[in-house]
Order: sequence, then C-alpha cells, then structure tokens
Amino acid sequence: MSSLLLGIRIRNYPNVLVTSFNEIDKNEYFDPRSAQVAIVDHLKQVCTDARPANDDELPSSYIEEYRCAFDAEIIKYVSEAYPKGICCVYCTNGKDMEGPGSSFEFVVVISAARLSPQNFCNGSWRSIWTVEFKDDIQLVEVRGKLQVGAHYFEEGNVQLDAKLECRDSTMFQSPDDCAVSLTNIIRHHETEYLNSLQTSYSKLPDTTFKDLRRKLPVTRTLFPWHNTLQFSLTRDIQKNLGLENSE
Repeated sequence: MSSLLLGIRIRNYPNVLVTSFNEIDKNEYFDPRSAQVAIVDHLKQVCTDARPANDDELPSSYIEEYRCAFDAEIIKYVSEAYPKGICCVYCTNGKDMEGPGSSFEFVVVISAARLSPQNFCNGSWRSIWTVEFKDDIQLVEVRGKLQVGAHYFEEGNVQLDAKLECRDSTMFQSPDDCAVSLTNIIRHHETEYLNSLQTSYSKLPDTTFKDLRRKLPVTRTLFPWHNTLQFSLTRDIQKNLGLENSE
C-alpha cells in the first residue's frame, strides 16, 4: 500500500488521490474525472495549481466509456460504505485502445480514514483493486489488496495492521454491465473482510489477549484448573506461619 500517499482537494474539484497509478511527473497527478492534472507540493501536502490534461494523457473514448461507468458505480458504493472515503478508477494499461478486440487494465483505489483523537482512537481503510479486461477470452480478472489500520491509545497503546489479498473474475460485458458486476465483487469481498474483522474483535478477550498472558506462573508449574478443590488458601497460610498443629 505504499503507493497510496494522500488525498487532497483541487480548488472546487472533488477529492483527488495522489498515487503511483495517476502519477505523470514527480509532482503532477492526473485526475480522470475532471481531466485535470494537479500540481502537488509533497512537503506541505497541498495542491498548488492545476492544469488541463494533454491529449496524450487522456484515454481513448472507448476506454473512457468503461472507466466512467465503473467510476460512477464505485462512487456510489464508497459513499454508502465509507461516508468520508475517496476513490477513483484509473486506466493503467491500454488507454489508447480504440474499440473491441483489445485488452486493457484499470486500477481502483479506495481510501478512507476516521480520526477521533478525543476518543483516543484512529482508523483507516485502504484497498487497491487491479482489474484486467481480457477481450480474447471475454473475461475480467480482479485482484484486490485490502489493508485496515486501527490505533487505540486510551491508557495504553494497541495497534492493528491487517491485510488481505483476494481474487475473483466476471464476464467481459458492456460498460454498464461490467461496472455493476465489478462493483458487486468489490463490495462482496470488502464486506466479508470487514465482517471477519468484527468477529475477530468480539473474540479478542478470549483469544489474542488471553494468549498475551504469562503461560506459566513464577513457580514455572501449570495451575491444575481441573482440580482446584485440593487447594486451600487457609491451609497454605497456616503452613507458612507454622500454625498447622497449633489447634
């Protein structure tokens, strides 16, 4: 996920992700929705200017039809799943293809963060989906890399860094049909992953946290939990004080 750097806003344009997938130059990043190129100051993490994209930086109308339909569905999904999230679909291979019979590749980037230092917790979500349109076999292959980060620091310091990679596929269809199918695939895998994390959280006290405890007491002997009745605190105290035969 090191390719995902930050999210910035270009004047009155929507949020723009700064990634290796839309990098034109060391400080220029292409925004396919507005056909603009953002000029970024990485030290200040701000956009200092924007310019119209050149013709050779824009995808063909055929590719853009698929990209726009896909991007529209992803925007709807992200607005429902990650209210403060930002996303974009980039063409990373075959952007000059003019019609059917050609293969091309998109990358979907989704980034969301929720910062709540007043409640001693922060969280982030990042996912990158590589989507290969293979016209020769009429198949679209999907590969996803998901990453979740969480940080709780109230009277302690607990951090989570969880990652998952997954694969799926669907049929090569029209732009609108492909957009719906691919978004449903992304929705399914991300929802399943978040649900599995939620289940893991609910089991933390009895699993992970329990495993962090000392395996053996200072006596280096396991406590016989199956037969605790053989122990008497009163008897042990009397023995240590030499009072066993005092009665």
